[in-house]
Parts: sequence; C-alpha cells; structure tokens
Amino acid sequence: MSTEKGSSTGNNPLEQFVLLAKSAKGAAAVELVKQVLEAPGVHVFGELLDMPNVVELENGPYANYYHALHLFAYGTYRQYLENKPKLLELTPIQKKKLQHLTIVTLATKNKCIPYSVLLQELDIKNVRDLEDLIIEAIYADIIHGKLDQKNSQLEVDYAIGRDIQSADLGSIVSTLQEWCDSCEAVLSCVETQINRANAEKNRRLKHKEAIEQEIINIKKTLKAQSQDPDEAMATDSREAVAQGGEKGKKPIKAKGLRGSSKFWQKS
Repeated sequence: MSTEKGSSTGNNPLEQFVLLAKSAKGAAAVELVKQVLEAPGVHVFGELLDMPNVVELENGPYANYYHALHLFAYGTYRQYLENKPKLLELTPIQKKKLQHLTIVTLATKNKCIPYSVLLQELDIKNVRDLEDLIIEAIYADIIHGKLDQKNSQLEVDYAIGRDIQSADLGSIVSTLQEWCDSCEAVLSCVETQINRANAEKNRRLKHKEAIEQEIINIKKTLKAQSQDPDEAMATDSREAVAQGGEKGKKPIKAKGLRGSSKFWQKS
C-alpha cells in the first residue's frame, strides 16, 4: 500500500472516513461510502472495508455500496462493466477514479502499456480521450510516466500502491524472496571481486617493494664503484708527497708569493 499525499486531516486522507465509520450505521454508512469513492487523494480503502459498520452493508439492502467499495479497493473498470447490474451507478468523478486505479493495476503487470489495452480496459473510444485521462492521472500524482505516441503506449515509471487481498500475499512473498535471493547473489559476487582486488593489490605492493629494494642495492653498488678510483688517486698523491720529502734533493716551488723564491731542504 502506498503512502497517500497529506491533507488537512493528516498524512492519511482515509483516516477521517475510518473515524466516521465507527459511529455511522445503515444509511449514514452508505453516505460515507459515497463520499470516500469521490474524495480526491483517497485511493486505498482497505481500512474502511474492515470497519464493522461497513461490513454490515454486505448482507443488507445496501450491498451494492459495499461491493462498489470492494471493487474500488481491489478491482478494475472492466470488472465494473462486467458486474454493473450488481453495483451502483457511478458518478463521473467515481468513474474517472476507478479508471485511474485500473491504470495503476495494469502498470503492476507491464510498465509499457499499449494504447489498445488501455482503450479496452477503460472502455474509451478514442486515443484523444485516453491521453487526456492519462494526463489527469499524472497531474494527480497517481502515476509517473510519459505518453509514447510514436509506439502508441504509456510508459510508466511509478504508480501508487493499491490495497492487497489476502490471496495475493503468497505471490508477494514469493516475489520478495526472489528479490532477496538476487541480492544475496549480487552481494556474493561483489565480495568475490573485492577479495580478488585486495589480493591483486597485495601482489602489486610486494612487487613494488621488491623493485624499490633492487634499486637501493644497485645504487649502493654504483656508489661503491665510483668511490674506489678516487680513493686510489688520493692514496697515490699521499705516497708521492711522502717520497719527495724523504729524498730531500728537489726544490718545491711556491707560486703566488712576491718574486720568485726557492725553498731548499738541507741535504
């Protein structure tokens, strides 16, 4: 059951009728049914159908009003035409509301409803009147969708919920179970992909660390190789200086001093 738009009586526009039904009996309950079938914004009727004073109408002289309310809760306009002798004569407003609810029911079975189906189910003679009815339903926020005139169909994106009969609960539970199973399958697939992604991430990190360590080792090797010749040249220079000092025969010239001076070491 969908959430109906709010009204001056609160979030549930049916609530005021349910409250009145507690004290309305007989003709008063019939008048209440008439009002609720025409009330704007009221598209679910299950709570009212369950009220004792309304249930009493089923077996009395006002049974057709009870059956009409039951039809608005669960049925379609085609069903109304097929059982018209047992039901009350609908006003134009009631007729339009039931046609809108019929579109909602059709939308639960097919999101793209051919005009041919709509024309038959709603007992409308031409496409222009059909499109006007659909547009009114869209503006009333009963359905969301668009008219596909090229393909002669109504594409429904959203539709309000209708009352649910006990006989429908089994199929609803089955549908929900299938949805849950599908969610579980998707979740399992996602978890598998996450595990694979994490494993690949760890593998790449280890590979990166190995490459970085190899780079460090290569740098160390290259640094060691570049330092050896320098150390060798420094060692040779120190040895040459030491040897010249020991012989004491060759002068050492100092450049950059005033004039030219020679320093001799005593032999």
